[in-house]
Amino acid sequence: MKILTLFDKIWDSHVVSSIEDGPVQLYIDRHYCHEVTSPQAFDGLRNRGLKVFRPQNTFCTADHNTPTIDQDKPVKDAVSRHQLETLKKNAEEAGLQFFGLGHEKNGIVHVVGPENGLTLPGMTIVCGDSHTSTHGAFGCVAFGVGTSEVEMTLASQCILQPKPLKMRISIDGRLGKYVTAKDVILYIISRTGTGGATGYFIEYAGETIRDMSIEERMTVCNMSIEAGARGGMIAPDEKTFEYLKGREYAPKGEAWDRAVESWKNLKTDDGAKFDREMFIDASAISPMITYGTNPGTGIFVGDNIPEIDRIEESSKSSFRKMLDYMGFVPGERLLGRPVDYVFLGSCTNGRIEDLRAFAYFVKGKKKADNITAWIVPGSKKVEAQAVAEGLVDILNEAGFAMRQPGCSACLAMNDDKIPQGKYAVSTSNRNFEGRQGPGSRTLLAGPLVAAATAITGVISDPRDPDTK
Repeated sequence: MKILTLFDKIWDSHVVSSIEDGPVQLYIDRHYCHEVTSPQAFDGLRNRGLKVFRPQNTFCTADHNTPTIDQDKPVKDAVSRHQLETLKKNAEEAGLQFFGLGHEKNGIVHVVGPENGLTLPGMTIVCGDSHTSTHGAFGCVAFGVGTSEVEMTLASQCILQPKPLKMRISIDGRLGKYVTAKDVILYIISRTGTGGATGYFIEYAGETIRDMSIEERMTVCNMSIEAGARGGMIAPDEKTFEYLKGREYAPKGEAWDRAVESWKNLKTDDGAKFDREMFIDASAISPMITYGTNPGTGIFVGDNIPEIDRIEESSKSSFRKMLDYMGFVPGERLLGRPVDYVFLGSCTNGRIEDLRAFAYFVKGKKKADNITAWIVPGSKKVEAQAVAEGLVDILNEAGFAMRQPGCSACLAMNDDKIPQGKYAVSTSNRNFEGRQGPGSRTLLAGPLVAAATAITGVISDPRDPDTK
């Protein structure tokens, strides 16, 4: 009997054929599409006289270009409107399920898949989007692909893909109060760097991961790509099954019982070998924030930016350039520095638990006058739940307004752009130059650091008594 990792079990069972010392032909169970990376793929099919091979396996949603206000009106931006209309047309022609603007299932692709039971343990999942690794939280091999691979999947339900190396990151111990899953993954990336997991598929394990909710696990897996990894995954357990039970596209009745029995085998065997192992003590992690222009520049929110003499000689030039862009200096302390915007949302932190955490933190307080806050649910279902739970009332009383679903200020592909030179504490996943708008300055953080900052108007530690 072979001793296998969770990754091996799923990957190997989906190999259709292989090339010696080359890629494998990998069968894909679920394919997600959005409006940005799919148009050329559909054009490619038409040019070759091909149809979508298995339309029942592909689901489309509009998210990147969607406005987050006035969604019942025509989209103002011509480029965004064209992208959205093109996806609708392509989905209709191919007979694909499409969650368009205003649809009750519309939202960010990596939010709507799990909440509708489309993402299930043991699946292989691809999407023309980097953060497809989010779905690994359910015990899936899920990863982003390029447009040519989107076309390949539409045409054959398979892609050519080299098998990644395997890495396990074990996190044990209890997280401190006000330390979130976002802080955990920012801490991991600060340790690995943005290229430290290149070539690997990460399995997250340990007591800390097991203690996390499913939505917290999704946050961790979401940002695996920011460490350079091909994807991230977590073995399914009773929490996974409870989350999925009864969701629209999940199995029902006897089929559900059979599925759960099968899913229980989706775990790494004792003694299975990884190409790399990493161990982390959860009690060492504090609320995090980034100071630079890549997600690896995370520090504890109360710490100082590193001094230049702590930076390797080969990296000093890029370090200085990064700080110049951000308007910071080596050794500077970020705590207490004024910012302009706070963004809660994205496929990283736009789920109901994120809105709950933010709302409960700001309850009974008031938004700082200098802060523009964009609170954006990840889907129509999250939006409806936030209303039903009274979260919107809490936010309104504190001076916040909830917008409509979409990728929003995660990236500058819609109207929600951070102006040039302005600072944004953002719960999204990337802080590259111009990511949130030309000349914008992004500091990545978790929902509680964002909430504390929104109340005080300056970068704040949620554990500080002054934020309570």
